[in-house]
Amino acid sequence: MKKFNIRKVLDGLKEASSSSSSTFSSSSTPSVQVGPQDNHLVQESLLSEHFQLCKTVRHGFPYQPSSMAFDPVQKILAIGTQRGALRLFGRPGVESYCQHESEAAVIQLQFLINEGALVSALADDTVHLWNLRQKRPAILHSLKFSKERITFCHLPFQSKWLYIGTERGNVHIVNVESFMLSGYVIMWNKAIELSSKAHPGPVVHISDNPMDEAKLIIGFESGIVVLWDLKSKKADYRYTYDEAIHSVAWHHEGKQFTCSHSDGTLTIWNVRGQGKPIQTITPHGKQPKDGKKPEPCKPILKVEYKTTRIGEPFLILSGGLSYDTVGRRPCLTVMHGKSTAVLEMDYPIVDFLTLCETPYPNDFQEPYAVVVLLEKDLVVIDLAQNGYPIFENPYPLSIHESPVTCCEYLADCPVDLIPALYSVGSRQKRQGYSKKEWPISGGNWGQGTQSYPEIIITGHADGTVKFWDASAIMLQVLYKLKTAKVFDRNRSKEDKGSTEVSDEDPFAIQLMTWCPESRMLCVAGVSANIIIYRFSKLEVTTEVVQLLEVRMQYELNDMESPEGGSGEQTSAGASPQTSGPPSHPSTSSNNSDGSNMPCLKVRSTQLKQSPGYQVDLVVQLVWVSGEPPHQITSLALNSSYGLVVFGNSNGLAVVDYIQKTIVLNMATVELYGSNDPYQRQPRSPRKSRQPSGGLCDINEGSATSEDRCKSPTSVLMTNSNLQQFYNGAGRGAKMSRKLSLPTELKPDLVLLSVCPPRGANPLDHRDNSFSRSRSSSVTSIDKEAKEAIISFQFCETFARKGDSTLSPCLYVGTSLGSVMALAITLPPAGEQRQLQPVILSPTGMLIRLKGSIMQLAFMDSAGSLLPPANDPWFEPNFSVDGEEREKVRKRRPVSVSPSSSQDLNEGQYAVACSEKQAKVLSLPTQTCIYKHSITETSFILRADVVQTSHGVCLACFCANGHIMTLSLPGLRPLMDVNYLPLTDMRIARTFCFTNLGQAMYMCSPTEIQRITYSQDTCENLQEMLGELFTPVETPEAPNRGFFKGLFGGGAQSLDREELFGELAAGRASRSLAQHIPGPGGIEGMKGAASGVVGDLARARIALDERGQKLGELDERTAAMMASADSFSKHAHDMMLKCKDKKWYQF
Repeated sequence: MKKFNIRKVLDGLKEASSSSSSTFSSSSTPSVQVGPQDNHLVQESLLSEHFQLCKTVRHGFPYQPSSMAFDPVQKILAIGTQRGALRLFGRPGVESYCQHESEAAVIQLQFLINEGALVSALADDTVHLWNLRQKRPAILHSLKFSKERITFCHLPFQSKWLYIGTERGNVHIVNVESFMLSGYVIMWNKAIELSSKAHPGPVVHISDNPMDEAKLIIGFESGIVVLWDLKSKKADYRYTYDEAIHSVAWHHEGKQFTCSHSDGTLTIWNVRGQGKPIQTITPHGKQPKDGKKPEPCKPILKVEYKTTRIGEPFLILSGGLSYDTVGRRPCLTVMHGKSTAVLEMDYPIVDFLTLCETPYPNDFQEPYAVVVLLEKDLVVIDLAQNGYPIFENPYPLSIHESPVTCCEYLADCPVDLIPALYSVGSRQKRQGYSKKEWPISGGNWGQGTQSYPEIIITGHADGTVKFWDASAIMLQVLYKLKTAKVFDRNRSKEDKGSTEVSDEDPFAIQLMTWCPESRMLCVAGVSANIIIYRFSKLEVTTEVVQLLEVRMQYELNDMESPEGGSGEQTSAGASPQTSGPPSHPSTSSNNSDGSNMPCLKVRSTQLKQSPGYQVDLVVQLVWVSGEPPHQITSLALNSSYGLVVFGNSNGLAVVDYIQKTIVLNMATVELYGSNDPYQRQPRSPRKSRQPSGGLCDINEGSATSEDRCKSPTSVLMTNSNLQQFYNGAGRGAKMSRKLSLPTELKPDLVLLSVCPPRGANPLDHRDNSFSRSRSSSVTSIDKEAKEAIISFQFCETFARKGDSTLSPCLYVGTSLGSVMALAITLPPAGEQRQLQPVILSPTGMLIRLKGSIMQLAFMDSAGSLLPPANDPWFEPNFSVDGEEREKVRKRRPVSVSPSSSQDLNEGQYAVACSEKQAKVLSLPTQTCIYKHSITETSFILRADVVQTSHGVCLACFCANGHIMTLSLPGLRPLMDVNYLPLTDMRIARTFCFTNLGQAMYMCSPTEIQRITYSQDTCENLQEMLGELFTPVETPEAPNRGFFKGLFGGGAQSLDREELFGELAAGRASRSLAQHIPGPGGIEGMKGAASGVVGDLARARIALDERGQKLGELDERTAAMMASADSFSKHAHDMMLKCKDKKWYQF
């Protein structure tokens, strides 16, 4: 992996730049110290050796699944996808992800049962053999067909010969040990001979007779089935039906088989019976009374026939519904005796497998469960219980239940947090699941020692927020919060028709901020609403949901003549516009579309709130004179101060959630005071609202209230949509309330920067395009009438230049690269906090950077990270009276910030990172002491200041795919890896860094990819990963019985080596397929097992071998001793015989 490492920056560059203290100069040097050096010597402990980037684990449902296989002995499930991915599942917590390099769709998977290997067939006509005996499975062999297209594969149990059917109708045979083609080929014309005049079509099925391995059934798409005798190399029987075949299933005794057809029928055939099937069933067809054929149904895509020792066999099939069931959901049909159960599924069925007690096809199957792979879910049905209940799925496959719109990731959180969330979340579980153990139970957990708790939070398009336990590279859902409960959902009947057609997500979560210590949660929705939640273990009924309404509409171009023009409320200034009781702005007479009503109406009825997160306060931005509120671009919460702050492209507002009031509502321009660097002049309104710069002015257009409520999923606009935008009502909307304008449509005017921190950027989860030029217009004063608030940071720091004492502050970063501060004056704790107002006063701009400000952070003089002050959690719903509760609150410390213990004479460092560069300020002098240009040609999508085990660093993810870390406060580059090019806006919206070298992003609409940039984690990863393969004894083969052994009729075995081996069949044509070798054959694979189980197995084998050798040595020694005795005896006899003879007598 490529590493970019600059240990030390050239001293000459430092010295040269230290003389120029201009903070406006954009330096392109890697990292420059621009202040006096001697005062800022923090000993940095981070080195480039501490960083290494690697993928750790992938969670979630495999995106676009295409095939499935199950090993009945190892109890491992494999799922292949249309993008060439392979996901392997063992017991809960044992998962593995692999990827075929070609990324072609996986059309079929076959386990080498109990061998720790898997064969995959791909749509690009390659076959691969995977070794599962190592923690990260790898390909051992590949075979690439060049003249034929693969359509079906079959590997008999305990066989090393793989049958491959092709589009031309031929069957080839591959040795899975050497992955070489046999010269034995079953040609289609020989298989069908004169039974059909036309080509029979591709091979759709191959399987051997369970009782006679020398007999092979080959199913052709056209409806012909051939029973092929492998030994005599000719067809024994041919079965013809006039409907296309989709699948074939054997009865375990090998005397009958069943075919499923494209007209929704099942045909059952006797092996020895020619001509017609013995039975034809149409499971979902209406039977006419006059004996005619039933009406055709949809194709039965797959059928499985499974027998039981006691009772009737099971016939399980997918598809086959009648055509008149329009709108009916996909079904799995289970026919057992005279009963037929039709099980409806939520999504289309991709594949299903029946799990049986035995791996032997010639024994009673005893089915106990059915695994059903759906397009977006995995369902396991219990066949042994009445009603066929489903098993509770223990895998984290529900991430995509509603599309993910934003993510947060927290490593090393308070230890009591996960148990608290689990205890309230466990009450939300559904009932009615099967009582049995989850049947996919193979593999072993890893032996990792990583012990710190990790939590992932996902916000969704339907307004839900999910909390996941992500500790020790596992993922498990803890708790689910439905934010939409706060709002009224009932619409009038006239509305209903139109809303069902448009794909609405008015409750979608856009931003989340969370204080883990106090457990306060704040979410911002796409409808310009903010909900503040407290965590409680007690149930409570809220009579009235408390609501604050905020008007954040201050138009610069209207400031010129506030008394004239349209008569709008132009600037709220520092005087907050609030309305205490819930009241909506009245609809003006000239606005017939009713657009003054807010998008979401807070419910007026009482709200029963279960234990967990309970709503404390709702804040809504309201329409002002027909103009919708702008989307919220930034959000922060501080539990110690009792404040929530949010910003948009107009300005910011600060809410005191303890007193339920707004304490500040201010335009961005007013934060600068008289020092506005842009010297923006008031402008008169534009006379025409027509688009002047192509798509550049899309946010200037107007939209109806219906458009306001559109979903984040419905934004790929056509020109007619754009016309609707421009030709709306009156003055029109400044910005559509959409989660996701594609980036090409976004103006350079940074109403929303490309990716505000904390996943703020509303980007479509279906928008894969990513082309954007960050031209100089970003800093063009001409275009920038507005300046969005992008980032916040609360801290106890020096509020003004030259201050000697620390005080609560709020730092603000804007889309034009300005960093400004507000000093916070808090009333004393206790009763005064409830009564006296909180005062915020702007102290002006501190520094400017190129591009939007992505991240702000503070460090003490020793280089340690200063977290914002926070309160510990307390139970808000005490059953005792309010005084008691207030005493409890008073006893709590107001702040646990380490800054309170800091020596007042010592300074601090403020870190600011923008889309292009990072700067470090010394406080209270407010001088820039370090700056680093992170990227010139691209821009940063996500930046986080994180704590690693060795120190503090700044981690950045760039739009060109680079992941970088910089030391703090010195901004030395420590790591630069070109990880992945940004091809998908989902990655930009969901990428998060967190402490201890962890990061994550949504790699597909259904999957989370976790990565690490920590060398320690990379080294320990092998131990942490689970083992897929465990040594298990293969069950004994079924007993043939005395009479079957005597008279024949038991299972007939076949020496396939004799038929298919090179000596008998010769070699296949070299041009047919190319062999691509992997690291070794199966023998090498068996010795390649890694981890504890493999080591133990190898040690045991070594001991056995040593004992065997010692035994042999013992025997040889005994034989040598006997031989020596015999020699000694003979020598003694010889000596006696020759004792008295003279030499000349010999």
